[in-house]
Amino acid sequence: MADPQQTEVVDDVNDDDSALGDDDGDLSSTTSIGSSILRYRQENGRTYHAYKDGKYLLPNDEGENDRLDLQHHMYYLTLGGKLYIAPIPEDQKIHRVLDLGTGTGIWAIDFADEHPETQVLGVDLSPIQPTFVPPNCQFEIDDIEEPWEYKYKFDLINMRMMVGCVSDWPRCFKQCFDFLNPGGWLEVKDISFPIEDNDSSFPPDCAVKKWADLILEGTIKLGRPCDSAKDYKLMLIEAGFEDVVEVRYKWPQNKWPKDRKLKELGMWMHENFSTGLAGLSMAVFTRGLGWSQEELEVFLADVRKSMKDTNIHGYYPIYAVYGRKPQ
Repeated sequence: MADPQQTEVVDDVNDDDSALGDDDGDLSSTTSIGSSILRYRQENGRTYHAYKDGKYLLPNDEGENDRLDLQHHMYYLTLGGKLYIAPIPEDQKIHRVLDLGTGTGIWAIDFADEHPETQVLGVDLSPIQPTFVPPNCQFEIDDIEEPWEYKYKFDLINMRMMVGCVSDWPRCFKQCFDFLNPGGWLEVKDISFPIEDNDSSFPPDCAVKKWADLILEGTIKLGRPCDSAKDYKLMLIEAGFEDVVEVRYKWPQNKWPKDRKLKELGMWMHENFSTGLAGLSMAVFTRGLGWSQEELEVFLADVRKSMKDTNIHGYYPIYAVYGRKPQ
């Protein structure tokens, strides 16, 4: 990636195997942050990243950042308390990890805490990561769709909730493949649109169904479709990965399921989407579909009512796909 901009300086780590440092392997580096990197842009009452303006469709303000951390908790529940599900052998050394689209950095920080022997790099377009992090964790502001220029390769690359953020997934996965060490792993976890159900519970003119369909339509028009996750498995295979596995989960839209775990996930999913509804919708509807802010706000009032209706048994498919680079 061209000219990555670091958001944090780590002074206390010196690791000859670091993927993040200078030619001597020092994790610490002092790259100043230009004003264009830190600047935020206002649009329809929300703030968005200014670096590579418009590439990411969601806001980066405090409310959205809280929602991203909530999604981290939802994945924690979904995966049974695990940060990843790839069957990495216990004797396989994980020296360097790359977290693409790190957001608030919560996954990278948790991984660094659990694996103090591993150097973790999180990359994002927005400088929204915390200042105080584990000494083996670092963040950079960069665009993962640009050519990558890392000095070292990685043993694990993680991507999560990046659907709608990438315009050329095969190219992205090829770069992941190229920057993994032999035997290294890529794991991608994502939601997919539109909303689904298994018992024809959507009523005529169902607002939440219409909303999810329009989200998909808008992201397609913007060149970043949010139904890509269903194709990840094939794309990883085509990129050269082996032992590729796809695991599907469900996030119910509210507490309608009888199963205790799904009911809890539904509770958090309702919080996730209902509180973040305006942020999830604003850029897609105004930029992609040509709606006015006023039209959208009226529509979202109906969507919120539909989202909490437990007679609607809607859920969003969650895909977890992992694969290994051949030895």
